[in-house]
Amino acid sequence: MVVFDKPKSLADVPLHYCPGCTHGIIHRLVAETIDELGIEGRTIGVAPVGCSVLAYNYFNCDMVEAAHGRAPAVATGLKRSDPEKHVVFTYQGDGDLASIGMAETVHAAARNENITIIFVNNAIYGMTGGQMAPTSLPGQVTQTSPYGRDTNHCGFPVKVSEMLSQLDGAGYIERVAVNNVKNVRNAKKAIKKAFQNQLDGKGFSLIEVVSTCPTNWGMTPVDALKWVEEKMIPYYPLGVYKDRDAESKEEA
Repeated sequence: MVVFDKPKSLADVPLHYCPGCTHGIIHRLVAETIDELGIEGRTIGVAPVGCSVLAYNYFNCDMVEAAHGRAPAVATGLKRSDPEKHVVFTYQGDGDLASIGMAETVHAAARNENITIIFVNNAIYGMTGGQMAPTSLPGQVTQTSPYGRDTNHCGFPVKVSEMLSQLDGAGYIERVAVNNVKNVRNAKKAIKKAFQNQLDGKGFSLIEVVSTCPTNWGMTPVDALKWVEEKMIPYYPLGVYKDRDAESKEEA
């Protein structure tokens, strides 16, 4: 009999995230993957600055804290120190990965570093009060764009998955969401594949997870889930943006 229980790789402590925040769902998917692959004793997670800065409290595996945006660089060093033993993942928000950490992200992908990145895109800076992020939608109201994001002044949002898919080095790029049961199940498959790719030595994998931030969006948790469906997913379409392994099989 299959029993639905807390993953062993997820610590038995309360999460600090706001009500309705989907970080908790994503944490569980990562922990389930670690359990199912039997890699808890080999896994090292890297938590940078952002809402996930305390992620080291939630995973029952070794964790390293990185400076803001530098998680891919730290993960590169960890992985290269013992590539056969370590399974390394970063857990990053959009302000961290797509702003101050963009260079580290792009070059880790270009070098095809054999690491796994979990990229949480909630279209806003969550930890610091709701400022406009590189991923904030056109017209989106934030603390620093009270009249909505003006693309003439601030430019357009950065579509990370689309951009990284153009790099020859990147191995596997997929965008998922966790706003309903179907999407959560698909997100789990993508995260597990990304970790398996690392175990198989297939190189750089990034899973972008479209997520909610009810507090800084000024919405109820239910309305935030609707906003993901109606606003975010149309702008950030879900799907596989690059899978070099699948492309190689098709060519063969």
